[in-house]
Amino acid sequence: MMKRAVLENHSERAGERMAGYHLATVNEVKDAIAQHSVVVVGMAHNPVVKRARKTLAQSGLDFYYLEYGNYFSMWRPRLAIKLWSGWPTYPQVFVKGQLIGGADELQAMLDDGTVAAMLASKND
Repeated sequence: MMKRAVLENHSERAGERMAGYHLATVNEVKDAIAQHSVVVVGMAHNPVVKRARKTLAQSGLDFYYLEYGNYFSMWRPRLAIKLWSGWPTYPQVFVKGQLIGGADELQAMLDDGTVAAMLASKND
């Protein structure tokens, strides 16, 4: 797998601004991930987010859901989450503190037993 390039050559001021960009929102996501085994971060009216939540519900897995606006609102907080996580779309699904991807990755990992193994693991 090819690793995505991340800009490393930026000014100190730019770095500070990036680190503080919608920090309260990012911290809310971090706190949820620390407190819950499965977390879905999404937005209203997004059919892929809805599919991920439905998949988890049908699998009988409890999950915590954070919703940040819709297509017309809260794009800046959602951008901050994307910048922090490195995942470009919603939903963002976390299992035991690890980003596993979106709805397609969730389905594949449920099908092959990876999610069950992660949840059964004692390591956090």
